[in-house]
Amino acid sequence: MRLAFLGTPEFALPAFEALLDAGHEVVRAYVQPPRPAGRGRKLRYSPVQAFAESRGIPVATPASLRDPALQQDFAALRLDAAITAAYGLLLPSAFLSAPRFGCLNLHASLLPRWRGAAPIQHAILAGDSETGVSVMVMDEGLDTGPLLLVQRAMIAPGMTAGALHDCLAQLSAEAVTAALTRLAEGRLEPAPQPETGVTWAPKLSPEDRLLDWARPAADLERKVRALAPRPGACFTCRGERIGVKAAIVEAGGGPPGRVLDDRGAVACGEGVLRLRCLQRPGRSAMMAPEFLRGFPLLAGTDLLDAALPHPH
Repeated sequence: MRLAFLGTPEFALPAFEALLDAGHEVVRAYVQPPRPAGRGRKLRYSPVQAFAESRGIPVATPASLRDPALQQDFAALRLDAAITAAYGLLLPSAFLSAPRFGCLNLHASLLPRWRGAAPIQHAILAGDSETGVSVMVMDEGLDTGPLLLVQRAMIAPGMTAGALHDCLAQLSAEAVTAALTRLAEGRLEPAPQPETGVTWAPKLSPEDRLLDWARPAADLERKVRALAPRPGACFTCRGERIGVKAAIVEAGGGPPGRVLDDRGAVACGEGVLRLRCLQRPGRSAMMAPEFLRGFPLLAGTDLLDAALPHPH
């Protein structure tokens, strides 16, 4: 098929590469504009832009798709379909209606569960045992379009958002190539999403990173995994935000926020969270024994009080 690919981050790369390997003609890639990064604040290309240019595919980086001239240019591509994966911009109706088969979105959940920007993180936060990838014909709603194909995947115990991201990125590559093959052969018809089971996965805010020691340890362990490896769950101690990259649940208890030993056990509203890997701002993550030698959390410390600035 004659395609355009609209995507920006690393999640979109396996699907993009799979489309080319399957023999589809991607005539243009649309990505978010390059953004300043690093200490020098130099413009850095997104993963999709770098990949497209390495394959000689023309790249467009509009900040918005509302310009009528841009919409006419898109229609002039005479596409069979446009594939979107974590693009980051809303597609206006002129874009949605231009390709012969419409615009197909790869969404990292089993729609209608976890519509929105952060489906991977919310699936782990909720303790879901299963998720997947949905190939959807886009409409003007937020992840509300009819479904073409769904691929399922298990969320293994202890799985982080990073690991699940990589799993679903590969699954999306399989799903989109299968969907296009069946669509071209007339063997695939869009089906409306179920009206029941709708849940939302809004983007997580910086404050969502904070561990609330009054919550059960199992909830906090899921939060640690849902935010690993980036941006990471955290708690405040002695005026610093300490990142938690890995943790496990243990039996026991005590006042929420009370450090129970010198090896990183913290009492929660229910159970104990054992901190396994931690990180100070601007430094590398360390396993708990090494970290605690330089930043002790002594038994009896109250992390609720420790959230106050440390006196100099």
